[in-house]
Amino acid sequence: MNSRNWVRLFLTTLLIGAVSTVIVGFVVRWNEHQDLFINGEILEILSVTFWFIGVGLIFSVVSQMGFFAYLTVHRFGLGIFKSYWKLVQIVLIVFVLFDLVYFRYIAFANEGESLLPYLAIPIFLLIYSLLVAYIKSGQTNKHAFVPALFFMVVVTTVEWFPVLRANEPAWLLLMLFPLLACNSYQLLILHKINQKSVQK
Repeated sequence: MNSRNWVRLFLTTLLIGAVSTVIVGFVVRWNEHQDLFINGEILEILSVTFWFIGVGLIFSVVSQMGFFAYLTVHRFGLGIFKSYWKLVQIVLIVFVLFDLVYFRYIAFANEGESLLPYLAIPIFLLIYSLLVAYIKSGQTNKHAFVPALFFMVVVTTVEWFPVLRANEPAWLLLMLFPLLACNSYQLLILHKINQKSVQK
Protein backbone atom coordinates (compact mmCIF):
# COMPACT_ATOMS: atom_id res chain seq x y z
CA MET A 1 0.00 0.00 0.00
CA ASN A 2 1.51 3.34 -1.04
CA SER A 3 1.27 6.50 1.04
CA ARG A 4 -1.44 8.08 -1.12
CA ASN A 5 -3.75 5.09 -0.74
CA TRP A 6 -3.02 4.89 2.98
CA VAL A 7 -3.98 8.55 3.43
CA ARG A 8 -7.16 7.97 1.41
CA LEU A 9 -8.03 4.96 3.59
CA PHE A 10 -7.35 6.98 6.73
CA LEU A 11 -9.51 9.92 5.67
CA THR A 12 -12.42 7.88 4.35
CA THR A 13 -12.46 5.80 7.54
CA LEU A 14 -12.48 9.01 9.57
CA LEU A 15 -15.48 10.19 7.54
CA ILE A 16 -17.33 6.90 8.06
CA GLY A 17 -16.67 7.07 11.79
CA ALA A 18 -17.92 10.63 12.05
CA VAL A 19 -21.06 10.18 9.93
CA SER A 20 -22.06 6.88 11.52
CA THR A 21 -21.62 8.29 15.03
CA VAL A 22 -23.80 11.30 14.24
CA ILE A 23 -26.57 9.04 12.91
CA VAL A 24 -26.33 6.48 15.71
CA GLY A 25 -25.95 9.21 18.33
CA PHE A 26 -29.19 10.96 17.42
CA VAL A 27 -31.05 7.64 17.12
CA VAL A 28 -29.79 6.21 20.41
CA ARG A 29 -30.24 9.47 22.29
CA TRP A 30 -33.37 10.66 20.50
CA ASN A 31 -35.25 11.14 23.76
CA GLU A 32 -32.59 13.62 24.89
CA HIS A 33 -32.45 15.57 21.63
CA GLN A 34 -35.91 15.40 20.06
CA ASP A 35 -36.94 18.70 21.68
CA LEU A 36 -34.11 20.44 19.82
CA PHE A 37 -35.64 19.41 16.49
CA ILE A 38 -39.20 20.10 17.60
CA ASN A 39 -38.25 23.61 18.74
CA GLY A 40 -35.96 24.23 15.76
CA GLU A 41 -32.90 25.00 17.91
CA ILE A 42 -30.41 24.95 15.05
CA LEU A 43 -27.37 26.09 17.03
CA GLU A 44 -27.93 23.45 19.68
CA ILE A 45 -28.40 20.78 17.00
CA LEU A 46 -25.14 21.85 15.34
CA SER A 47 -23.37 21.83 18.71
CA VAL A 48 -24.51 18.27 19.45
CA THR A 49 -23.65 17.23 15.88
CA PHE A 50 -20.10 18.56 16.18
CA TRP A 51 -19.75 16.75 19.51
CA PHE A 52 -20.84 13.49 17.87
CA ILE A 53 -18.41 14.13 15.01
CA GLY A 54 -15.55 14.56 17.48
CA VAL A 55 -16.49 11.35 19.27
CA GLY A 56 -16.83 9.57 15.93
CA LEU A 57 -13.35 10.65 14.86
CA ILE A 58 -12.00 9.12 18.08
CA PHE A 59 -13.88 5.89 17.41
CA SER A 60 -12.47 5.85 13.88
CA VAL A 61 -8.89 6.27 15.10
CA VAL A 62 -9.42 3.45 17.61
CA SER A 63 -10.75 1.29 14.78
CA GLN A 64 -7.78 2.05 12.54
CA MET A 65 -5.30 1.34 15.33
CA GLY A 66 -7.04 -1.99 15.90
CA PHE A 67 -6.99 -2.80 12.20
CA PHE A 68 -3.28 -2.22 11.71
CA ALA A 69 -2.51 -4.00 15.00
CA TYR A 70 -4.50 -6.97 13.70
CA LEU A 71 -2.56 -7.04 10.42
CA THR A 72 0.64 -7.30 12.48
CA VAL A 73 -0.78 -9.94 14.83
CA HIS A 74 -2.04 -11.95 11.86
CA ARG A 75 1.45 -12.08 10.37
CA PHE A 76 2.94 -13.12 13.70
CA GLY A 77 0.21 -15.74 14.12
CA LEU A 78 0.95 -17.24 10.72
CA GLY A 79 4.65 -17.33 11.53
CA ILE A 80 4.29 -18.84 15.00
CA PHE A 81 1.31 -21.20 14.68
CA LYS A 82 1.59 -21.83 10.92
CA SER A 83 -1.23 -24.22 9.86
CA TYR A 84 -2.74 -24.11 13.37
CA TRP A 85 -3.35 -20.34 13.23
CA LYS A 86 -6.83 -20.86 11.80
CA LEU A 87 -7.76 -23.13 14.72
CA VAL A 88 -6.28 -20.68 17.23
CA GLN A 89 -8.41 -17.89 15.78
CA ILE A 90 -11.58 -20.00 16.01
CA VAL A 91 -10.84 -20.82 19.67
CA LEU A 92 -10.28 -17.13 20.44
CA ILE A 93 -13.54 -16.18 18.69
CA VAL A 94 -15.49 -18.68 20.80
CA PHE A 95 -13.70 -17.54 23.96
CA VAL A 96 -14.45 -13.85 23.33
CA LEU A 97 -18.13 -14.49 22.55
CA PHE A 98 -18.42 -16.58 25.71
CA ASP A 99 -16.79 -13.80 27.73
CA LEU A 100 -19.15 -11.22 26.26
CA VAL A 101 -22.04 -13.18 27.74
CA TYR A 102 -20.68 -14.74 30.90
CA PHE A 103 -18.46 -12.02 32.36
CA ARG A 104 -20.90 -9.23 31.59
CA TYR A 105 -23.63 -11.28 33.28
CA ILE A 106 -21.45 -11.92 36.33
CA ALA A 107 -20.39 -8.28 36.55
CA PHE A 108 -23.65 -6.45 35.87
CA ALA A 109 -26.66 -8.75 36.33
CA ASN A 110 -28.96 -8.19 39.27
CA GLU A 111 -29.85 -11.11 41.49
CA GLY A 112 -32.29 -13.41 39.72
CA GLU A 113 -31.91 -11.59 36.38
CA SER A 114 -32.13 -13.73 33.25
CA LEU A 115 -29.11 -14.48 31.10
CA LEU A 116 -31.07 -13.86 27.89
CA PRO A 117 -30.58 -10.06 27.64
CA TYR A 118 -26.82 -10.61 27.76
CA LEU A 119 -27.01 -12.90 24.72
CA ALA A 120 -28.42 -10.25 22.38
CA ILE A 121 -25.28 -8.24 21.63
CA PRO A 122 -22.92 -11.23 21.18
CA ILE A 123 -25.43 -12.93 18.87
CA PHE A 124 -25.83 -9.75 16.83
CA LEU A 125 -22.05 -9.28 16.67
CA LEU A 126 -21.57 -12.88 15.52
CA ILE A 127 -24.26 -12.70 12.83
CA TYR A 128 -22.97 -9.37 11.50
CA SER A 129 -19.38 -10.64 11.56
CA LEU A 130 -20.34 -13.83 9.73
CA LEU A 131 -21.97 -11.72 7.02
CA VAL A 132 -18.91 -9.49 6.62
CA ALA A 133 -16.58 -12.50 6.61
CA TYR A 134 -18.73 -14.19 3.96
CA ILE A 135 -18.57 -11.09 1.75
CA LYS A 136 -14.80 -10.82 2.29
CA SER A 137 -14.21 -14.46 1.37
CA GLY A 138 -16.40 -14.01 -1.71
CA GLN A 139 -14.36 -10.99 -2.80
CA THR A 140 -11.00 -12.70 -2.21
CA ASN A 141 -10.83 -16.41 -1.33
CA LYS A 142 -12.25 -18.91 1.15
CA HIS A 143 -9.12 -18.72 3.32
CA ALA A 144 -10.04 -15.13 4.24
CA PHE A 145 -13.23 -16.18 6.07
CA VAL A 146 -11.79 -17.09 9.48
CA PRO A 147 -9.32 -14.16 9.66
CA ALA A 148 -12.13 -11.77 8.71
CA LEU A 149 -14.43 -13.29 11.32
CA PHE A 150 -11.65 -13.07 13.91
CA PHE A 151 -11.07 -9.42 13.16
CA MET A 152 -14.74 -8.50 13.27
CA VAL A 153 -15.44 -10.37 16.53
CA VAL A 154 -12.23 -10.31 18.56
CA VAL A 155 -10.65 -7.04 17.50
CA THR A 156 -13.96 -5.15 17.57
CA THR A 157 -14.55 -6.43 21.11
CA VAL A 158 -11.07 -5.32 22.22
CA GLU A 159 -11.66 -1.86 20.72
CA TRP A 160 -15.07 -1.75 22.39
CA PHE A 161 -13.76 -2.77 25.81
CA PRO A 162 -13.71 0.70 27.50
CA VAL A 163 -17.50 1.08 27.23
CA LEU A 164 -18.10 -2.60 27.96
CA ARG A 165 -16.61 -1.98 31.40
CA ALA A 166 -18.98 0.94 31.97
CA ASN A 167 -22.03 -1.04 30.70
CA GLU A 168 -23.97 2.13 29.86
CA PRO A 169 -26.52 1.05 27.19
CA ALA A 170 -26.42 4.27 25.15
CA TRP A 171 -22.62 4.27 25.03
CA LEU A 172 -22.50 0.57 24.19
CA LEU A 173 -24.51 1.19 21.04
CA LEU A 174 -22.95 4.57 20.30
CA MET A 175 -19.50 3.02 20.07
CA LEU A 176 -20.38 -0.41 18.67
CA PHE A 177 -22.04 0.63 15.41
CA PRO A 178 -19.35 3.12 14.29
CA LEU A 179 -16.67 0.55 15.14
CA LEU A 180 -18.47 -2.06 13.06
CA ALA A 181 -18.88 0.40 10.19
CA CYS A 182 -15.20 1.41 10.24
CA ASN A 183 -13.91 -2.13 10.71
CA SER A 184 -16.12 -3.51 7.95
CA TYR A 185 -15.04 -0.78 5.55
CA GLN A 186 -11.33 -1.28 6.20
CA LEU A 187 -11.58 -5.05 5.94
CA LEU A 188 -13.57 -5.04 2.71
CA ILE A 189 -11.60 -2.29 0.98
CA LEU A 190 -8.05 -3.42 1.85
CA HIS A 191 -7.56 -5.90 -0.99
CA LYS A 192 -8.88 -3.37 -3.52
CA ILE A 193 -6.42 -0.75 -2.30
CA ASN A 194 -3.57 -3.27 -2.44
CA GLN A 195 -4.52 -4.18 -6.00
CA LYS A 196 -4.45 -0.52 -7.03
CA SER A 197 -1.07 -0.06 -5.38
CA VAL A 198 0.36 -3.06 -7.23
CA GLN A 199 -1.02 -1.87 -10.57
CA LYS A 200 0.63 1.51 -10.11
